[in-house]
Amino acid sequence: MQLREALAQISEIRAHVARAETFRGYRSTVVAGSSFVACAAAAIQASWIHEPQQTPSAWLALWASAAAICLAATGIEMTWRHRRGGSPYAAKLTWMAVEQFLPCVLAGGLVTAALARGAPESVALLPGLWAVLFSLGVFASCRLLPRATFWVGAYYLFAGVLALAFGRGEHALSPWVMVGCFGVGQAGAAVILYWSLERDRG
Repeated sequence: MQLREALAQISEIRAHVARAETFRGYRSTVVAGSSFVACAAAAIQASWIHEPQQTPSAWLALWASAAAICLAATGIEMTWRHRRGGSPYAAKLTWMAVEQFLPCVLAGGLVTAALARGAPESVALLPGLWAVLFSLGVFASCRLLPRATFWVGAYYLFAGVLALAFGRGEHALSPWVMVGCFGVGQAGAAVILYWSLERDRG
């Protein structure tokens, strides 16, 4: 009985230490790459999808592909670093980071599917909704990331609210709204990660 209690206390202590630790699995190069993907997708939209309101399925396919590329790159990077490090503690920290951010990704996917299937006339709301949901994921992850990450979450929230308020009419589904939300937001996150976690490590 005492052995079980001791093991439970050790597990609880490790969990508390993990919560206090800074997660280093997000790398500035990958986050900056997601900013580049957003800008590239916006350029493709500007060149090929001239009236996204008339072809929302093409718009959704483009931006869903961009999001999938960014998620895949982040997942591959985190998996590679986890296998390279190999410590159980690092694995626990990685899973904590995933658990904190995953709900906003799932919520974004469900909201997208619901609007695309049930209310296609409301697809123009998606850029703002995506940014707001992403901000919630950033806020949830702040405990494991540098303090300045809070301002990234605040930016996404502000940009999302602006997109919801003004992203209508000729500005609906504009590629530059996505650049303003995600291109700028991810670039800012990359700068913070590099400056706070990677600069002194070369």
